[in-house]
Order: sequence, then C-alpha cells, then structure tokens
Amino acid sequence: MRDYLLKRSVSDFDVATDAPPEEVLRLFRRVVPTGIKHGTVTVLFKGLSIETTTFRTEAGYSDGRRPDAVTYARTIEEDLARRDFAMNALAYDLERDELVDPFGGQDDLSRRRIRAVGNPLERFGEDGLRPLRAIRFAAQLGFEIDPPTEAAIPLSLDRFRLVSPERVRDELQKLLLSSEPSAGLRILERTGMLAIVLPELAACRGVEQKGLHRFDVLDHSFLAADAAPADLTQRLAALLHDIGKPAAMATGPEGVPTFYRHEEESAKLAGGLLRSLRFPNATIEAVLHLISNHMFSYDDSWSDAAIRRFLARVGPGKVEDLFTLRLADGSAIAGIPADPRSLDPFRERIRLVLESDHAFGLRDLAIGGSELKGLGVESGPAMGRILAELLETVLDDPALNDKARLLEIAAKLMAKHGIGRNP
Repeated sequence: MRDYLLKRSVSDFDVATDAPPEEVLRLFRRVVPTGIKHGTVTVLFKGLSIETTTFRTEAGYSDGRRPDAVTYARTIEEDLARRDFAMNALAYDLERDELVDPFGGQDDLSRRRIRAVGNPLERFGEDGLRPLRAIRFAAQLGFEIDPPTEAAIPLSLDRFRLVSPERVRDELQKLLLSSEPSAGLRILERTGMLAIVLPELAACRGVEQKGLHRFDVLDHSFLAADAAPADLTQRLAALLHDIGKPAAMATGPEGVPTFYRHEEESAKLAGGLLRSLRFPNATIEAVLHLISNHMFSYDDSWSDAAIRRFLARVGPGKVEDLFTLRLADGSAIAGIPADPRSLDPFRERIRLVLESDHAFGLRDLAIGGSELKGLGVESGPAMGRILAELLETVLDDPALNDKARLLEIAAKLMAKHGIGRNP
C-alpha cells in the first residue's frame, strides 16, 4: 500500500487474510508453502507471485529476527500492529473497499516521515535489522525519520549486531542505489551504525586533505557516492576508494598531509569489508579493480608505451568504468560536478593506441605456454615470469610481437634466468 499511495511503481502484492494457510492451499491450484510455519504461502496466479499471510501476532524474538511464537489473529488491525513502521502498517480492505490505517501511516506518508509502530525500542528489539531499514527508507524515499524513532537507533545497536551479514548487505545495497546515498550515510554515521557496518569508512571522519579538497575524507567519500551513477559497483568503489587514507597518511613539507599509495591500502580494506558483508566475488573483484587503479595521472607527455602499459594494467574494456569513477572522485573534491571533457585528450590517445591493434595482455602475445614448453619451460612460476617479461617487451615495442622474434627473446630470457637448462 505504501508505494501505491506514493504513486510509485508497484511490482509485488501481499495479501493478509483470516483464512489459515491450509485453507489457502485448498482454494488455489498453484500455491508454494514458502513460510507455512509462520502462516505464509505464495499464491501463483496469472503470472503473479502473491505472498499470502494469515492474520497473526508474534511474541519473543530471541535471535533478533524471527518470532519465537506466532499466533493467528482475528483482525487485520491486530496483524498490522506487528509491522515495523506506520507507513508500512497499511492495508486495503477489498471487501469493504476502504483503507485500513490504525496507526496514522497515511498521515506519515503525507508528512514524509518514518515512524515506528508504537514503542520504537520494542519494534527494533523484535528485529535488529529494522533500524537499518528505517535509514534505508529515508534514503530511498527522501523522508525524515521521526525523532523518537531515530533516537532509539543508537540504543538498539547491540540487537543490530545479531543481524546476518547478508541481510545488512541487502539493505546497504538499496541505500547506495538511492538517488542521494549520502542522506542515508549521514544518518548511519550520526546514529553510530556506520562504525558497525563500515568501520574503516567511519574512521575517515576528521582526516583532512590537501590542495583543492574542501572536505575531509569521509564527506568526500559520501559526495563521491552521490556523484557516481546508480550502479552498485560504481557506488561501492566511489564510497570506498579512499578508506586507506587514514593508514597511509603522513606529514609532508610544511605540514601538508600526504597519502602516497593509499589506493593499495584502500583496496585491501575494501576487500575485507565487502567479503565480511558477503558480496559476490565478481562484485568485489570489479570494485577492487577500480579502487586499485583510480590514481592515474595522465598528461600529454605520456608515451605510447606508457599508454599501452596503462591499458595492460586496467584492461581496455574497463577504461570507461575507471573514467566514470574518476569523474565522481573529481566532483567530490569541492562539491562541483567535474567536467567530463577533461578526460577527452586521454580518451583520444587511448583510441589511437587501440586502433593500432597491439598486445595489451598475455593472451595477445604471438606465443604462449605451449611454445614455451617446446623450449623446455615448465608450467608454473618460471613460465609466468617469462611470459610477463615478453609482455613488457612487446608493450615497449609492439613490432616485436612476432612468433619467431618472441621465441628468440624467450630463449635469451631463459638463459639469463637459468630456466630450462638440463643438469
């Protein structure tokens, strides 16, 4: 009902009924007993999956998530009393053709307010994820959290710590994909939740920067997430790209802070955070690749060989993703959108190098492992070393990417490193 009343797109429908789940199973031909223990089944009807739950009340939440006991109720009002927020405690009575709103949820929607049903401490004690859900809804909908409800969040952090990483990840993703992630991220910080969910990011508060930077590292990171497109990889990379700065910080000339090679520390810390939140490996790999490479500094003095090395490191297919992160990073320096045209000279140089059809990775070399085996190089570190040096050679001089030339160079490298010699 919430999204319907807000005139937002509605993609799923939930039904509450006084009929027990066994009766629902008899009434419809295709029913999946998704949560029959707690009175919930899913009715498959005309292409829709309709979650259907018997009116119920709940008691006891020893694991901070699931009720210890479920009792069927007689009325929809009793059922709505167990919901998290008043704006979600709404139902439409199809038989009476009227809205059921016992807790003022419709008024909250008009006031753009998120307010717990009843006592917020009790609601948050029932499910430790609810405080994060409140913050996520605030970010997604552009709402404010009712002061008593927000005040209960810091008091509920111990309960929140019981929530599984997967559930936290799912809420964090939704928050980050909202139109203005920083709105939710700032609530996370002021309620103490950021230090639990993303502690290395929270540690960036008060870490001042140099030069044109107007913000400390944390505010810069928040603004970078806002400036990134609504893509999970980009938003995560933008948010976490500088979390290594506190560890990398040193004092330079005249007391100016420096952060040399902070991208390496940022990638390391980001990997730990994302793994702890059970993000998919593919997402983690993509995010860390962007963070590790975000500190490029192109100027027109770069040789073609330097551009080939950049492409070999980044990957030709990943350049635009990296440029997108660079623009988000640049926009967060002073809070002014970065000019995308600033990357055009580099983009043009890359285009010209790519058109020349050179080798940018091991698979582009004119020889591979099978040819090296023929020279007596065994699979393993030795072969990897030879291939890496051959790639470096070709990046310097693409004309050498010829089978005969590379075999000749490989033989010299083997002699230099004492590889493949018979005793």
